[in-house]
Formats: sequence, C-alpha cells, structure tokens
Amino acid sequence: MLTRTPWRAAAAGMALIVAIPACATTPLSVTSAAEIQTETATYVQDRTSILAMAGDYKVTFDFTETVSFVAGYELKDPKLSGGHESVRVIEDRGDFISLQHLLVVGPDDAPFVVKHWRQDWQYQPERVLVFVGGNAWEWRNVPASEQSGAWSQTVYQVDDAPRYGAVAQWTYEDGIAEWTPPHEWRPLPRRDMTTRDDYHAVDAVNRHVITPWGWVHEQDNSKLILSDNPTALVREVGVNTYRKFDGYPISAAEDYWTATGDFWAGVRAEWTRIETENERFAITIQGETEDLYMPLLALADDVKDGKKALEPALVEARAVIDRFVTPELGQLADRLRPTTT
Repeated sequence: MLTRTPWRAAAAGMALIVAIPACATTPLSVTSAAEIQTETATYVQDRTSILAMAGDYKVTFDFTETVSFVAGYELKDPKLSGGHESVRVIEDRGDFISLQHLLVVGPDDAPFVVKHWRQDWQYQPERVLVFVGGNAWEWRNVPASEQSGAWSQTVYQVDDAPRYGAVAQWTYEDGIAEWTPPHEWRPLPRRDMTTRDDYHAVDAVNRHVITPWGWVHEQDNSKLILSDNPTALVREVGVNTYRKFDGYPISAAEDYWTATGDFWAGVRAEWTRIETENERFAITIQGETEDLYMPLLALADDVKDGKKALEPALVEARAVIDRFVTPELGQLADRLRPTTT
C-alpha cells in the first residue's frame, strides 16, 4: 500500500520541520557563519512563499492575446473562466514540496471534483525536466552557478504527465515575494489545443507572486509555430488569480483526495520511473487529451467508489500510460528546440 503525506500539513505561518544543511553545525568563521545564516533564512522564507500557495480559493483564469507577428493574423477573443480550487501539500521533504490542485465544480449540494494540475518545487536542483517540442521532454543540467539558492518548478498535467519546468530564485524586492524564471517552452494549453491548430508550443515567462489575499500566476506567452526556425505567431498575457475563499464545498476536495490519493501516488510513481529511466521521452498524443487523462480519471473514480481495488487499478493505469510513452520518439526533439534557448 502506498503511503500519503497528510495534505493539510502546510499553510503559510504553520510551524514546519525545516531541513538545515549539515554544514551549518560545522565550526565556521564569522563571515561564513553569517553567510550560512542568511542562506538558511532565505531558504525558510522561500519555503513559506511556496507553502503559502496551499489553501482554498476562488480562481479566475484570464488570457488575452495582445500583439500579432504574422501578417493577416487576427487576435482571438479573450478567454476568461474561473471556479473554486483547493490546493494541498501532498509531499514535503524540506527541500522538495509538491502542491496538488483540485477543482470543485457544480452546485453546492452536488459538488464534483476534477483533479487539476500539480506543481513540484525542488531546492537547488541539479537538473530540470523541460519541454522541447514535438510533445517531448528532456532533462537539462542546471549549472552549479545557477543552483545556489534557486528552486525548480515542474508543472504536471491532469494525468500527471509533465508540462514544463524552469529554475529561478525567489526574490523579495519592494516587499513582494516573487518567483520569475527565464522563458521556457511548454505544450499547448487545453484551452487552445482543443480548438485550434495554427501553433505548436508556447514560449512563456511563468511568474508566481504571493499577495495578502492569496497569490497570482502571471504569464507572458509567445505562441510559436515550430519549424526549422521557430516563429512567434502572437503574444498573450495570462493572469490567474487565487483569492482565499471558503464559501464552497471544500470537504468534497478533501474526501476525493482521501479516497484517491494512493491511486494518484501510484500514477506519479509510474511517471517518475519513466523520467528516471530516460534522458528524453515523448508522448504520442499532443497536449492534454482525453485518450490519456479520461481513463486515469475513471480509474480513480472506480477506486473512490469501491468498484476497483487499488493494485488492479494501478496495473491498468500503468498500461494506459505506457501505451502513449515512447522514449524513441524523444530522440527527434532536438530539431524543434535549439539547445541555445
């Protein structure tokens, strides 16, 4: 049986066990001791910022195209949506934090929970999993000069397949807790993947900012046409707001995760195996498609409803995932994303 980490365990301001580097207990000069103290304080502050994103929220997703770069292209209408979302800490090892997002939809007397995206944070990562086009991902080493004090964020889809990863330090200038990495590629978002085929990837700046009322996820996106020379089709601004709110059936999210958390832990373990065994791999279907995530969601519901035992459900889940994962196709991805980006 897989074991879940209690997901209520972290919220901003809650007392936490923090892993302090072993070197902090070694006799040090005054200068190095001060450096360690500063580094440790920043590490704790960074953890507080990441954990502050856990909670219950009213959310809005607002995406607006702003500038066209291809003759004849007309800006599409803005896309605005929203709902209620519970974000829970499902793992906390000190230097690694995993946050699972769960949408709660439908009327209060008959709520329905949709497993949403996940964000994993790793302190001072040696490498990060990045999207390289062609629906493929590869590991990229993080130079030692960029590791110190930095956190990687890796984002995963509804089916726990990877989406994108990036590395940056949290900053606190002007009293704002903010994490802003360089541009990184990501697959098409579902809002466009299901309705259009005129671009193939997004080159995005992905900013997380903590606010007094919750947090905001800001995006500066360039939608790319992939060829021998990737070309920007249009730019887009995205602003996703998470405002603290408890006026919805929060218990529905908690009940869902209590019933399905072990199943999804097994799904994550299968993706971890694939990531660990391959420097590069691809998925044979583009974006978040029903072929991959619907069978996994259905299996999770079967476990929740007692229709399937955990282990048989995980056997089926691994078979679903393995049908679409092809390490061999990943070898073709270098033509799409230049190694200099």
